[in-house]
Amino acid sequence: MKLAEYDISHPFTATVMKSERITNSNTAEVRHIDLSVRNESFHFIEGQSVAVLAPGSEAFGNERHVRLYSIASSREGEGSKPDEISLCVRRCFYIDPVSGERYPGLASNYLCDLKPGDTIEMAGPYGRHFMPPRDSSHNLLMIGIGTGIAPFRAFMKHIYEDRKEWTGKVRLFYGARTGMDLLYQNEQNQDLANYYDQDTFKAFEAVSPRPHFDEPVDFDRTFVDNVEEAWSMIKDPNTHVYISGISTLEEALDRAFAKAASSAEAWETLKAKIIEDGRWSTLLYD
Repeated sequence: MKLAEYDISHPFTATVMKSERITNSNTAEVRHIDLSVRNESFHFIEGQSVAVLAPGSEAFGNERHVRLYSIASSREGEGSKPDEISLCVRRCFYIDPVSGERYPGLASNYLCDLKPGDTIEMAGPYGRHFMPPRDSSHNLLMIGIGTGIAPFRAFMKHIYEDRKEWTGKVRLFYGARTGMDLLYQNEQNQDLANYYDQDTFKAFEAVSPRPHFDEPVDFDRTFVDNVEEAWSMIKDPNTHVYISGISTLEEALDRAFAKAASSAEAWETLKAKIIEDGRWSTLLYD
């Protein structure tokens, strides 16, 4: 579904309650933003997204700029406040391929510059395909990069704080450029560390082998190092796979799982079966 196809005809107002940087000053800025939603008809579940309606660019004649962001809170609301949600936002910049000039991303810079008390327009929520299974005995294999961690934070809050009786395996393979970029798992914010003592939870971290050269996150190596763990889950018919982050992530996973399956053909056959069973969900962006 293309962004232009999302219905934003019923926007509502949200107020910024808190905005805190969750990466240190030596790396890219990522902020955790809490928003109070004043809309009685707004209800969401884990894995859904909202549209932020940021001021547009006069240069392009757009009154507003629309960008989707995953909700990083469980359905109980951020901090168990039903009318509050949180977003995980990376301040982005883009290079014009023709001029080579560097431009700020409209929505991300708009959000990162907001202060408590500021109000914004939003719409949604959208998407019901990326949600945790109802059966608490089923397994979750969550794989993400960067701000793709947002829906997984929501998943784990729902599983371990709201439902509490989860017995299936919960595994998180998460990648970032450096250890400082491992969101909710660094010195600035350790939300996910709260779940490390859960018997059913285990996390595996992947970083770039040479971050200063902008080399991609080495997910292939992380899967090789933990192939038995990942592959045993993939083959289990009770495992649900969730992939969140940049679009190239799925390609890296296909390579890794093809090696584990001994051939690309064998992996494609198994993957097709997982998709057919409704146990393969992606939330990818360019």
